[in-house]
Amino acid sequence: MNIRESIEKSVLESLEELQIEDVFPIKVSRIQRSSFGDYSVSVAMEIAKAKKENPMEVAEKIKSKLKGEYFEKIEIAYPGFINFYISKEYYYSKIEEVFEKQNNFGQFPSKKEKIQVEFISANPTGPLTVGNGRGGPFGDVLGNILKKYGYNVKKAYYINDYGKQILYLGHSIIGSEEAKYSGEYIDKLRKRIKEKNPYKAGKIASRIIMEEMIKKTIKKMGIKYDDWFRESELYKKGEVEKVLDYLRKAGLTYEQEGAEWFMSRAFGDERDRVIVKSNGENTYLLGDIAYHRYKFEKQKFDKVINIWGADHFGDVPGLIAGTEALGHINKLEVILLQFVTVQKDGKTLRMSKRLGTAITMDDLLDEIPVDVIRFFFLQKSSDTHLNFNMDLAKEQSEKNPVYYIQYAYARISSILRNSGKTKINKIKNIELLTHKRELELIKQIVRLPEIIEDIANDYEVHRITQYAIDLATAFHKFYTDCQVLTDDKNLREARLGLVALSKIALKNTLDIMGISAPSKM
Repeated sequence: MNIRESIEKSVLESLEELQIEDVFPIKVSRIQRSSFGDYSVSVAMEIAKAKKENPMEVAEKIKSKLKGEYFEKIEIAYPGFINFYISKEYYYSKIEEVFEKQNNFGQFPSKKEKIQVEFISANPTGPLTVGNGRGGPFGDVLGNILKKYGYNVKKAYYINDYGKQILYLGHSIIGSEEAKYSGEYIDKLRKRIKEKNPYKAGKIASRIIMEEMIKKTIKKMGIKYDDWFRESELYKKGEVEKVLDYLRKAGLTYEQEGAEWFMSRAFGDERDRVIVKSNGENTYLLGDIAYHRYKFEKQKFDKVINIWGADHFGDVPGLIAGTEALGHINKLEVILLQFVTVQKDGKTLRMSKRLGTAITMDDLLDEIPVDVIRFFFLQKSSDTHLNFNMDLAKEQSEKNPVYYIQYAYARISSILRNSGKTKINKIKNIELLTHKRELELIKQIVRLPEIIEDIANDYEVHRITQYAIDLATAFHKFYTDCQVLTDDKNLREARLGLVALSKIALKNTLDIMGISAPSKM
């Protein structure tokens, strides 16, 4: 049982003893300022609100019944928070786990659930833009976190190689009036592709773009997929027609104005959706429903997480309704990522100089290390606009958070090299680690499993970047205020053990983010 579970259990037992039987949410939150304690619960305020009582008095009653092995002190704070101060003995006890697990520190026991994380999935009609690219590090790291939490996770890219975008790409290749795409890459493809049928030309071009452009860019971003699935396969295998037939037989479609509509309002959508246009063409929604039927029924995923751009906001309700119509209730989650802008020299860049199109990921990768790109793309929550500052990204100073974190790892490696002890498997004389900075660092280290658990439950991936900064900060402060290679042999051994502990935690954190851990800088 971890400390948050211990606090929750203690609070529940206290409520039971007080004969408070109503169900109230018990959320154990970490306190940012250590002077107010380590963890806090607000349940007294919830109870007071429901029973119309004084929250401070309710908190005092709960406090009087609280028991816990590692509760050093419990205080009440206005307007009714119950704050827990955790003893250093608890943190000492968690240190052994870090050394024991090493590279697996933060790994939870295996769970039965099989989860797919689908991300980027940009149309194969041109180079990967920064807007599409934001989903890369986000989806990759969310997948890593879910794996750490014990799920069986597969990462997927859906290749939209069927439909009008392919036809328009073909028109662009042959140079007809219906062309929709332009740029240097189209000019180069035109010289290679001699096919005059626009749809066939588009198919050829989409494969070249996928294999020679998008996949290469994704590899440079440090992303590996388990599955590259082509939309055209759904049509080849008749999966789209099977879904359409299923919806018809279930009485979930109707005809209106020459088109065929899916009754998505029956599943919570604000309106019904067209699935077959009046000209007989299937809409994207029908293909997407077929794809998700394949995910749930053929690939046997218990949950699917799609990471899309914010411009797909209007497509979400229809797809969720479609999957529920197939009987897969609450199995699909869609995360929408807000837009990305790139700034350089104080100005917002709008065009790729090379291609005459939106800023591409290759443009960014040509100038900025992939470690920095991944971190910067992860730093903001999904519902926040991302402003990528190229000037800050190029900084090799503490202003750049990636440099700051990697420098902490390099400093740790240097200390261990200089001490002659690169393999430390425990902290000797642990009771000597009582300095404020030592305890702050230990507390940060043992938080990693909490961060993983929280992200696995709410998908707020940006938390891992803040944790990395907090961990690096705690180490830098420890290094400044506590001489590691002191003449006191026992204290020296204890502090070297803490340095080794820091290395494990920081390396695991960087690995989760897909960012390198340099031993020298």
